[in-house]
Amino acid sequence: MCAEWERKYQMLDSLSLILSKTASVVLFVAGILFMQNAGAEKIWNWSYRGGNIVASGTFATSEDVDSLGFYQISSIAGHRNGDPIKGLHPTGSAIPGNEPHTLDNLIRIDTQGQITVHGFGFSTASGNYVNTFFADSHATSGYVEVFTTVSTFSELPVTFLATPVSEPEINVEPPARKSGNEDQ
Repeated sequence: MCAEWERKYQMLDSLSLILSKTASVVLFVAGILFMQNAGAEKIWNWSYRGGNIVASGTFATSEDVDSLGFYQISSIAGHRNGDPIKGLHPTGSAIPGNEPHTLDNLIRIDTQGQITVHGFGFSTASGNYVNTFFADSHATSGYVEVFTTVSTFSELPVTFLATPVSEPEINVEPPARKSGNEDQ
């Protein structure tokens, strides 16, 4: 009788372990899905270059697009000519030295015109400001960088590209079954 109770106890213990692992996996996956939906954002890699300018980094944008297919940029990280980007300049304002040209900080998936004529702006760690935009009023349409410091202003054509980063799929395997031959 004692051996039978011990066997039943081991079966209940094994069942409890399997159920707790399964519940943990379910809660883990539910947590991930909740976090993705709660703070949903799209991550982009971006870069541009022209003349002696090399800039690259990442954007975070909303998941939702506007009626023209643009995503709102909410943050930026990266470097411009080795100078770290400090932060995104506020939407609706102009970078110092480039008034009255206000930024909209919008981006879309497109082969031409990924950013608007207002563009996006950022500041660098050394105190400089940048506004990169799509110029459709120049003789040849294309991307342009406005770069300002306390004492200088430059406006140069650049080649710009931004691509959304695809999220990896989450594969969750069910817990492995224990065989009766394993040591416990």
